[in-house]
Amino acid sequence: MKLSNGIKVLLCGVAWAAAGAAMAQADADYPKRPIRQVIPFSPGGASDFVGRIIAVPLGKVLGQQIISDNRPGAAGNIGMEFAARSAPDGYTLYQGNVGTLTINPNIYKTLQVKPLQDFAPITQVVDVPGALVVHPSLPVKSVKELIAFAKARPGQLNFGSPGAGSANRLEMEGFIQETGIKMVHIPYKGGAGPAAIALISGETQLMFVTLSSAINFIKDGKLRGLGVVAPQRIDAVRDIPTMAEQGFPNMTVGSWQGLLAPAGTPKPIIDKLYAALLQVMAMPEVKDRLATGGVAVVTSKSPQDFHEFMKRDTERWAKVVKATGITVD
Repeated sequence: MKLSNGIKVLLCGVAWAAAGAAMAQADADYPKRPIRQVIPFSPGGASDFVGRIIAVPLGKVLGQQIISDNRPGAAGNIGMEFAARSAPDGYTLYQGNVGTLTINPNIYKTLQVKPLQDFAPITQVVDVPGALVVHPSLPVKSVKELIAFAKARPGQLNFGSPGAGSANRLEMEGFIQETGIKMVHIPYKGGAGPAAIALISGETQLMFVTLSSAINFIKDGKLRGLGVVAPQRIDAVRDIPTMAEQGFPNMTVGSWQGLLAPAGTPKPIIDKLYAALLQVMAMPEVKDRLATGGVAVVTSKSPQDFHEFMKRDTERWAKVVKATGITVD
């Protein structure tokens, strides 16, 4: 029997409506199984610290376990590419930060991921202050003393970083340009954790690092903090002055982190995750645990607001990278 065009259109409409209803029901039932949270750095760094604090309460709010999956390598690019290429079904989340999402696209010219296009942002979750730390064997107790010590020994000090194009390295390069000192850069794979361990062992003498990656080592006397990169002093290490207090007022930007999903993830799922994350980040116990690492809770007004923030930050770092001339490939 030959169907008229009108009947064909009607049947197509019914099919689309049925498919839409099924999809809506699937989104309403989300999540039905555990969710993978990709952390693009090794354990021991700020991303791992933040991710594991968030994972348990987020799982309780959503009713499913959140499994932290560390996938380090290539300054976070390996984990980022894995997450971006995962199915957009809400069962893979990506914990990105300033380095992977807004610096790397400006540093790695052959990067296979375009964060602004390949991810559906959910919300920023924290802002992580940085710190200038040195090995305890270095006979300096302030930034002023460090500059004088380094100028008397041009090229003799090594500074570490989580990678050639990391925010930590860019911070140090800016510090070097401003002070006129000369040092040797030593990059480490896997994030801030391995770089901090190398500093503790004496392979390097100093570095800029996320405070949460170094705070326990500072308290144990294995590292000495000279200055925090934050607008004001951090309660967890109140005796360490800010870089601004010591003559570097432009060094006040921390390392933010946020949660994203692969592009194409249905909006109802993004909205559900956004609401769940706002609930988690407002929990006093979550704020308290993050505060032990000097980490402050910062959430976005909406997923779109987070996207616009990433766009502005990408443009800002493009100018910094151009000024320093740093490229990786």
